[in-house]
Amino acid sequence: MASMRDIKRRRGSIASTQQITNAMKLVSTVKLQKTKARAERSKPYFDKMYATVTSMLAKSGPLDHPYLKPQKSQKKAVIVITSNRGLAGGYNNNVIKLITGSDMKKEDLLIYTVGNKGREFFQHRGYTVAADYSEVIENPMFSDAKEICDEVLAKYVAGEIGEICLAYTYFRNTVVHEPTFLQLLPVDIDEADVEAARDNSLMNYEPAEDEALEVIIPKYMTSILYGALVEALASENGARMQAMDSATSNAQEMIDNLTLQYNRARQGSITQELTEIIAGANAIQ
Repeated sequence: MASMRDIKRRRGSIASTQQITNAMKLVSTVKLQKTKARAERSKPYFDKMYATVTSMLAKSGPLDHPYLKPQKSQKKAVIVITSNRGLAGGYNNNVIKLITGSDMKKEDLLIYTVGNKGREFFQHRGYTVAADYSEVIENPMFSDAKEICDEVLAKYVAGEIGEICLAYTYFRNTVVHEPTFLQLLPVDIDEADVEAARDNSLMNYEPAEDEALEVIIPKYMTSILYGALVEALASENGARMQAMDSATSNAQEMIDNLTLQYNRARQGSITQELTEIIAGANAIQ
């Protein structure tokens, strides 16, 4: 059995850790309120943007445009959004598993990382990290999303990559955060949209479809990516708040158990001392 000194020392150490985790929980709670409001304000627009573009292309029929042509390259550009810091439970691992747990071959992937945790993992595992934008996740801006999209779109038009995908965490609410893998290009058109399009007139473009798509597709890509960055940041703070709350509760449980052990050890020590004093007194008599 551990001595009272060891128990007291361990209890003090856990109490210090509990103070840290509790402070981190409070900080994450404040950040969550801000990022949650931002994500909830932007969510309807970005969800509608994706639905509108896929529906529009379904009604348009086959189009001959560089952004919509299937490419021969087997390479896939995957934009992976993680966090710059840990202590967020399974937040980062859940996003990373979307890639490592899939049937995509490592040699066919070009990883564009947003977040140090994703970059460190993929570099260490031998994946090709084409570019890193880790600073973006601290305060995502629409211009940041545009910069990333411009780079991957240029490679797509040049035929260097055949697909553009996105891996991020969808913010459903404070407690539920869903790892999501989304194919941005070629646009994944739902069969239901195609069936619905057959019952309606085809889409007409004004100006010409080439000019319209030259604006619409980059705007669609940038909007979806920006929405993903905002939702990922809210999800990160929500995950960290939950993780720190659990850590604080676990620390309190450990402190309670150690306090009970300390009191038992102290009681046993006092009982032993009393027994020795009584035995000494009896011996003198």
